[in-house]
Amino acid sequence: MRIAPIFLSLPLLLAAGGCATTAQPAAGPSASAQLSGSDGASHGSATIVQAEDGLHVTVMATGLTPGVHAVHLHMIGLCSPPDFASAGGHWNPTGHKHGKDNPAGMHMGDMPNMLAAVDGTGRLDYVIPDGQLAAGATPLLDADGAAVVVHAKPDDNVSDPAGNAGGRVACGVLKVQ
Repeated sequence: MRIAPIFLSLPLLLAAGGCATTAQPAAGPSASAQLSGSDGASHGSATIVQAEDGLHVTVMATGLTPGVHAVHLHMIGLCSPPDFASAGGHWNPTGHKHGKDNPAGMHMGDMPNMLAAVDGTGRLDYVIPDGQLAAGATPLLDADGAAVVVHAKPDDNVSDPAGNAGGRVACGVLKVQ
């Protein structure tokens, strides 16, 4: 009969062990952007936080066409409508080709595609390994800044230079917080 109390306490021990938390990487400097469409309407926001493992990027978009959209970090902090070409190309301080599936890739500004729901909202959370916001040899925020751009179509993750992602539908200039 002594075995029963041990079996009864095992679930409690397992449950207590599941309550342990994992330490999060220490956060450092951060930047944010308000995304706007070509007509100036708000299309959400983006936040980038420097941590020990790289840049933690969160994009929360609104007002998009439902479906899959490419999201990239662009190398110039300027978002002039209507086409946002002023943001330049993708952030690529290492001189690689475009896309996570490109054998010669990828740009540091390449990120996964974002799915916009039927209501036009989407969220992307991504870590750029070893990325740095404003320090080091390859900072995102250099003298001319940087921008977050949402494209009309999905990124094919291989075509150079921009993944065949179509036009730029929303753009936001990153500003240090």
